[in-house]
Amino acid sequence: MRNTLKDAKRIVIKVGTSTLTYENGKMNFNTIEKLARVISDISNQGKEVILVTSGAIGVGTGMLKMKTPPKTIREKQAVAAVGQSELMQIYSKFFSEYHHIVAQILLTRDIVGNSTGRKNVINTFETLLEKGIVPIVNENDSVSTAEIKAGQYETFSENDTLSALVSKLVNADILIILSDIDGLYDCDPKKNNNSKLVHTVKEITREIEDYAGEKGSSRSTGGMRTKLSAAKLATSGGVNVVLACGKDPLIIHEILNGAETGTLFVKNEK
Repeated sequence: MRNTLKDAKRIVIKVGTSTLTYENGKMNFNTIEKLARVISDISNQGKEVILVTSGAIGVGTGMLKMKTPPKTIREKQAVAAVGQSELMQIYSKFFSEYHHIVAQILLTRDIVGNSTGRKNVINTFETLLEKGIVPIVNENDSVSTAEIKAGQYETFSENDTLSALVSKLVNADILIILSDIDGLYDCDPKKNNNSKLVHTVKEITREIEDYAGEKGSSRSTGGMRTKLSAAKLATSGGVNVVLACGKDPLIIHEILNGAETGTLFVKNEK
């Protein structure tokens, strides 16, 4: 079953704040550089890659030299506006070193929630991919507060859901969600040393959902439940999903080579 991932042509990769930053909240340039190199190499193979990224508020907090993260919604929106600009500059710099152009796409639910907006977004993605450009997607935190509110599901709710919606919009072959965890465990590995990694999930049942804890890390907005929800959304649209640890972006090559790493959520063939 994993061997079929080798044939993936259109790939959506989602990276969270915990993957892009250190424990102190500052940017992990080593990881970002590796991520740009891996995606550029995959693109050179003739595959199409879309990157869904978090991190705008984290970058903005560092840029403004704030001693503590912003707390109010209006502060977070302002900091996100600063951080989004800087985040794109960082991505653009690293991708340019490998001779690839990136493009920014900021989305909100109202854009993809109506037929005209959805068609325009799809056309933009298709044109960028045809030209060999790597689309970099984030939720527009300055006008949409869903990810900021983290748990109040007004729009995308966080970028796990956004990445699932994007993968369905563009008819991706695979969605790779990189996080600070190795995959789905049958119970919380932080609380139970006997927990086991679930390598393959053919259907997200109530039992599978019960494996999930409630919260994400201190630097992320989504926990395992949001990732399962995203996987359910993507697989229902015919997209394979792999959840894996993004500490070393080279794991993307392993996944696309069919290695049994992380957790594979098998797409719904129907």
